[in-house]
Amino acid sequence: MQSTSSRMAQRRANTPAKGGPRLSVGFILARQFTLCAFANFVDVLRLAADDGDRSRPILCDWTVLSDTMDPVMSSCGITVLPKERLSDPKRFDYIVVVGGLLDDAPNLSQAASRYLHRAAEAKVPLIGICSGAFSLHDIGLLKGYKCCVSWFHHSDFLEQFDGLNPVSDQIFVVDRDRLTCSGGASSAHLAAYLVDKHVGQAQARKSLHIMIIDDALSQDEPQPGLPLNMKTRDPIVQRALLLMQQNVDTPISVQDIAIRLGNSKRQIERHFRLSLDTSPQAAYLDMRLDLAKHKIEKTSKSVAQIAMDCGFCDSSHLSRMFRRKFGGTPQSLRQQKQEADNALA
Repeated sequence: MQSTSSRMAQRRANTPAKGGPRLSVGFILARQFTLCAFANFVDVLRLAADDGDRSRPILCDWTVLSDTMDPVMSSCGITVLPKERLSDPKRFDYIVVVGGLLDDAPNLSQAASRYLHRAAEAKVPLIGICSGAFSLHDIGLLKGYKCCVSWFHHSDFLEQFDGLNPVSDQIFVVDRDRLTCSGGASSAHLAAYLVDKHVGQAQARKSLHIMIIDDALSQDEPQPGLPLNMKTRDPIVQRALLLMQQNVDTPISVQDIAIRLGNSKRQIERHFRLSLDTSPQAAYLDMRLDLAKHKIEKTSKSVAQIAMDCGFCDSSHLSRMFRRKFGGTPQSLRQQKQEADNALA
């Protein structure tokens, strides 16, 4: 049984030397924010802040801020009640914007936008999680910064913010005093990065393990993307495959992929050969053909449209490649599928 003196020593060890938390985070929740991304981030802080699962804000503290104090509804319909009104941003080590659903209406109030500008002027680092990068850029606070967005929203970001090059093949990005992540589980890894930096590696690992998440992932770890038949644990190959997915309708060269990943073309080819026993070009073609097959079976799009969607010159080009891999044309596959469906009807 633990002695009184050892318990007191443990409490002293848990208390920051300056008498306050080592990591203080303020949250601004966008309209229809993503609950999962918010909860993952907060729980890493909560579990790192105290022993076990007691949730006392000793080593870390966290506060939901608001200009109105009205409940904020998440995208899944669950509401969160803010704790404090917008206060001096300098009291926080970081201010996090949790993004919400993407539509035409502004996700942040004017008061919240002004507050974030005050924080930026005071050199308080700003964090955008999930589509929080959209919100930060929308109010002019990501200009000149590299930012991370989910592969799922990559094309949306390009459409809304012309001229930018968002990163969607990493789980989070740290660029000076702007930190962004793709949301979901990646927000837990970004929070663990901050805990490791300000509190300690042991606390960061403890948080993730209690949440049944394996060891913390570094910022350049590739995002999990659309389901792939090509499975690999090689991070260079994973990131290359994700870039291929994001450019499936307008295929990019292996040289361009290598440049974007910071590798040589020869290195990319060697990693593909060792990991998948194929070339990047062959893997790219297989990916596009698998997507075409999926669209033939699951949609009513014309073969010509599917050819364009999957990066082929025309329907004849798709048909030649399709027959080579699957032994029949797209039209014959669709006919077989229709006959099978009719037989089951």
